[in-house]
Amino acid sequence: MYLIMVFLSVRRSQKWPLHKSLCWIAGMLLAIVSVAGPLADLAHKDFEMHMVTHLLLGMLAPLLLTLAAPMTLLLRTLSVSKARYVTSVLRSRYSQFFTHPVAASIMNVGGLWVLYTTDLYALMHENIWAHIFVHVHVFLAGYLFTISMIYIDPIPHRKSYMYRSIVLILALAAHGILSKFIYAHPPAGVALNEAEKGSVLMYYGGDMIDAIIIFILCWHWYKSRRPRESELVST
Repeated sequence: MYLIMVFLSVRRSQKWPLHKSLCWIAGMLLAIVSVAGPLADLAHKDFEMHMVTHLLLGMLAPLLLTLAAPMTLLLRTLSVSKARYVTSVLRSRYSQFFTHPVAASIMNVGGLWVLYTTDLYALMHENIWAHIFVHVHVFLAGYLFTISMIYIDPIPHRKSYMYRSIVLILALAAHGILSKFIYAHPPAGVALNEAEKGSVLMYYGGDMIDAIIIFILCWHWYKSRRPRESELVST
């Protein structure tokens, strides 16, 4: 669907950056290999591999899809009337709630706390519907968290850089504490050595992806405060 919209945009003589298309393709591929194929099978048996899929599905894939700016592309390819409808949805209270940094952080990191500190982790390996629910939640919560922190697409209900930075720091702290908790208290049905390897991967792997989000947020913040060229000329 994304590539079709790229085709429609180019046909209207509106160029679309190649790197955004590549981000979308890479993000979708990572999301797919996280839930289907050999890696997904290994994740079902090994907690360390499960944590690999967690990082890919809940963090890296959402980041790449965010960088692809799908909503911007959608608004460019729709007719004026349909674009106005989409814009009204983006401005709705539901959109405001789900893209609020605090709400998105609770859904994202809070959901992980529930997954790894209750019987939900064991249940998702026994019940197909729990398995599907957890993966869909991890992916959507990761995407909402990412778009609530870095504004690549239009966000009607924008929060300040300071506000997002504070929430991001708290969310990263909660994620780091959870990884250390798992190290000492493995989820039900997970061996201690597997929990140790998985938690270390969660801690350092998560930090690497979070560093990209921090860099983008700081870069946008810097650009917003940098004097414009016209202002420099006038002085």
